[in-house]
Amino acid sequence: MKVLIVEDERKVGRFIEQALTEQSHTAQLVGSCAAARDALAESGHDLVILDLGLPDGDGFDLLREWRSAGFNEPVLILSAREAVEDRIRGLNLGADDYLAKPFSLEELLARVRALLRRQTGAKATVLEHAGVRMDLLTRSVSTAAGPVALTSREFALLELFLQNKGRVLTRSLIAERIWEAHYDMETNLIDVYVRRLRQKLGATEEQPFIRTLRGTGYQLS
Repeated sequence: MKVLIVEDERKVGRFIEQALTEQSHTAQLVGSCAAARDALAESGHDLVILDLGLPDGDGFDLLREWRSAGFNEPVLILSAREAVEDRIRGLNLGADDYLAKPFSLEELLARVRALLRRQTGAKATVLEHAGVRMDLLTRSVSTAAGPVALTSREFALLELFLQNKGRVLTRSLIAERIWEAHYDMETNLIDVYVRRLRQKLGATEEQPFIRTLRGTGYQLS
């Protein structure tokens, strides 16, 4: 599983990063709100460990922003703020767990395992958006006009968009997830697949279903 650690205390962050790596997770450490935004935009993560006191902003604001944008992966707040009011605020803003510093590494790892188990078991089998319905069990897609035949790559690309409603998906992220390779920016392979999806789903210029963000990537509309 891929875990993003948002922690400006380098020593603490490295300590957590090493522990997660030893548990066979892929851990990425960043130390600011800006770096956390970039990390989530560039690649998907299964869980976020979030500090609140960051040099360029407050973790609460970052959490609110993520949830408003449709990021639904588990977030564990790890903070020196241990007041009950802070815990309640964090959970109300969408955090899945809250652990105060100083903390026990064993407890942190146990909470991470619990959140990842819960996340794995809670994956939806039917995804819907703007009249498009995808059934992951039967691997079928349909719109109001009827069933839609997709290739395996087209199906995987559509699933990626439906699993990340509201998120901007960069070309490099799409290439990594769908083609399991680094994307050559000189090619237009992803453009071709997005265009095919739009055509098959009956999208129009007024309602493109997948928006192109020039120079950035794509976003489900």
